[in-house]
Amino acid sequence: MWVERLARGIGELAQIVDGARDRVLDQVSQLMVRHVPECSAALVVVWRDTHPEERDPSVDFKGRHVVVDYAASHSDLATAFEYQYETGQGPTVQAVRERHTVVVADILRDERWPEYPSMAVQCGDHSSITYPCDLDGEILTLGVHSCRGNRLSPDTMVLPLAMLAEHVVTTLRSLGRDADALREAVHMRRAMSARTVIDQAKGILMHARGLTSQQAFEELRKVAQRNGMKVADVAQQLMAEQALSNGRR
Repeated sequence: MWVERLARGIGELAQIVDGARDRVLDQVSQLMVRHVPECSAALVVVWRDTHPEERDPSVDFKGRHVVVDYAASHSDLATAFEYQYETGQGPTVQAVRERHTVVVADILRDERWPEYPSMAVQCGDHSSITYPCDLDGEILTLGVHSCRGNRLSPDTMVLPLAMLAEHVVTTLRSLGRDADALREAVHMRRAMSARTVIDQAKGILMHARGLTSQQAFEELRKVAQRNGMKVADVAQQLMAEQALSNGRR
């Protein structure tokens, strides 16, 4: 049974990755692609709720969750997730925001996020199931994705995903709370630094080309996708080129 094989593989990760949580997430995403039927890509994200004291379901939680760390089995899926995080649209951000499983049977027929389908299709993400669960005050989202529509059945997939998520949580806990706290601080600084660089690069494009914030992000994303890079790396490169240009004046 694929669920049992995958659960065993996840359980063994704490012993083979030297206690590094980011490596655990990377390996989990690769194991999911290898073992889950019809899964062509996988996304594992650890989130932090910036306002955990507010649990009123009527409160809009948009923008309150920040990424502590994540792993995508493929770079295209990472690009799609970065777009979700930037725009607040898509299945992964909805799963963490509303704390329930989000199923996308066919993104081309899904009307929940008007701006996301075109991005998803460009990145080969046609269907997905994203399951959220608690992780010691944080939130873990486990997502299986397919490059074809109507390939992931919630009837046969949600329960195994819930079981696998618990295995991932158990494995992450076993890495040690003190070590986790240190790594989380590093990852949070990295995420914040990346967001700052992206915002600065967007400002350059907005000023130079008269673009809106969203249009500037789209320009960065297109360059990243075309060159197989992350948006943050493209932004960093643009900042370096700008600094070099200013130095020549």
